[in-house]
Amino acid sequence: MSTQIVPLIVCGGSGTRLWPASRASRPKQFLPLFGDLSTFQETMRRVSGAELFGRPVIVTNQDHRFLVADQLLSIGVEADIVLEPEARDSGPAIAAGAAFIASRDGAKTPVLTLAADHRVRDIEGFRAACVAARRGAAKKSIVTFGVVPNQPATGYGYIEAGEPLVDGVMKVRRFVEKPDAETATRYVREGYLWNSGNFLFEAGFFLSEYARCEPDTIEAVNEAVAKAKLDLGFLRLDAEAFGRCGKRSVDYAVMEKTQAAAVVPASFDWSDVGSWGAVRELSPQDEAGNAKLGEALFVNARNNLVSSERQLVCVVGLDDLAVITTGDAVLVARRDDAAGIKALVEKLKQSHNGLTQDHLQSYRPWGHYKSLDLGARHQVKRIVVKPGGQLSLQKHHHRSEHWIVVRGVANVSINGQIKTLHENESIYIPIGSTHRLENPGKIELELIEVQTGSYLGEDDIIRIEDIYNRAAS
Repeated sequence: MSTQIVPLIVCGGSGTRLWPASRASRPKQFLPLFGDLSTFQETMRRVSGAELFGRPVIVTNQDHRFLVADQLLSIGVEADIVLEPEARDSGPAIAAGAAFIASRDGAKTPVLTLAADHRVRDIEGFRAACVAARRGAAKKSIVTFGVVPNQPATGYGYIEAGEPLVDGVMKVRRFVEKPDAETATRYVREGYLWNSGNFLFEAGFFLSEYARCEPDTIEAVNEAVAKAKLDLGFLRLDAEAFGRCGKRSVDYAVMEKTQAAAVVPASFDWSDVGSWGAVRELSPQDEAGNAKLGEALFVNARNNLVSSERQLVCVVGLDDLAVITTGDAVLVARRDDAAGIKALVEKLKQSHNGLTQDHLQSYRPWGHYKSLDLGARHQVKRIVVKPGGQLSLQKHHHRSEHWIVVRGVANVSINGQIKTLHENESIYIPIGSTHRLENPGKIELELIEVQTGSYLGEDDIIRIEDIYNRAAS
C-alpha cells in the first residue's frame, strides 16, 4: 500500500461559460487565464514536488491527449494519462482512474480527485486539508473538501456538516443543491460549506461504495481498465466496456447515496472559475475594480473585465460588463451572466457551430497552426512544428498549398521526393500530391502556408500514414 496520496485529475468539460476563449478543442482548463500557466498546469504544480503526493493519474478524452502531454512537458511533470473512449460524466471517469490506481498501487491507496479547472492559491492550506482528509479516508470514508464560504453565493452546492469523524474531518449530514440568495445567506450564517466537488478516498473503498450503488457501472469500469491498451504512452480504456457505464456525475452516482460521506472544512481560497465574473475577481484590478487580460482602457467605468488577444479594447461609461475578444468573435455580456453565455453557446451550435468547437489557433501533436486569412478560395496559415515533429503523410482532393519557411529547417516530401528547405525558401504542393512536412532541427520550424482551391476544410486531409496513430482520413 502506498502511503502517498495519488492525485487523480479529471480533465473533462467544455467550459462553455467562458466562451469565446474556451471552446471544445481547447476548453478553459487548458487556457492561461491568470498568467503563463493554465489552471490544469497550476493544478498539477499543486500536487507535484512534495513528498505528500505520488505519481499523478490524469483522465481525459482522446482529443485532448496531446495537449495534456504538451502542457505536462512544459512544466516538467510526469503522469499516467488515461483516455476515455467517450464522455460518461464524472462518475465513470473517477471510477476508471480509481480502478487503474488500485491495480497500479493497491486498493488501500489514498486517491485525491481534483477538477482541472479549479484555482487554489493557498498551496500550504490546500496540502494541510489533504493531510486531514487522508485521516478521514483511512476511516473508510469518502472525504469531500467543503470550502468555508466568504459570501452567500448562489452558484455552488452546499454541505451541512455533522458530528466529528477524526481530527479535522466531520461526517456529512446532507448535500443541498444551489440555493436562492435568501437561502444561501441562511446557509452561510448556519455554517454550511461550499461543495468543491473534490474528494479523497481509498481506491478500493470508493469502488466498493460505487458498486453498492451502481454495480453494472463498476463491472464495466473494471473490464475497461483490464482490457485497456497502451498507445504512444497513453492508456486507452476499452471502448465497448466503458460505453456500458451509467452516465452519471459522481455526486449523483455515489455521494448523494453513500452513508460514508465526510467533509474537511477547508479555509484555503478556492474557485471553480465558473464565469467571467470569477476571472475578474481572481485578476489584478484597478482602483475602479476593472480587470484586463491584454490591452484595455477604461473611462468612467467600474467593475468590468476585458480579455483581448490582440486589439485594444476601450470601455467608456459602462459597469459590470465582460468584453471578450478573440480573432474571430466578440462577446459583450453582463459580467456574471454565466447561464446566459451557456445558453448563447447552445444557440451558436445551431448557426455557427465552428465557433464553439475550434480556435483560430489549433493544436496538434506535432505543434500548432493559426488561420491568418480566409477567403472563398484561399486561406493563409501560420504553422509551427516542434523539433522532431512530423505531419501525417497526406493528400488533398480540392486544394494546392504553397509553403514558405520563416524560421528553422523543413524536410518536405512530395510524391516520394524529399527536399530540405531553409529560411526564406519555399515549395509548391500541387492538388492530389502525396506530401509530408517534418522538422529535423533543434528549434521550432515556422512557416506560412497559402492554400488555394475550391474547398479548404480540414476534412479534405486524407491521411495515408501517421506516427501519432490518428484516423486515416
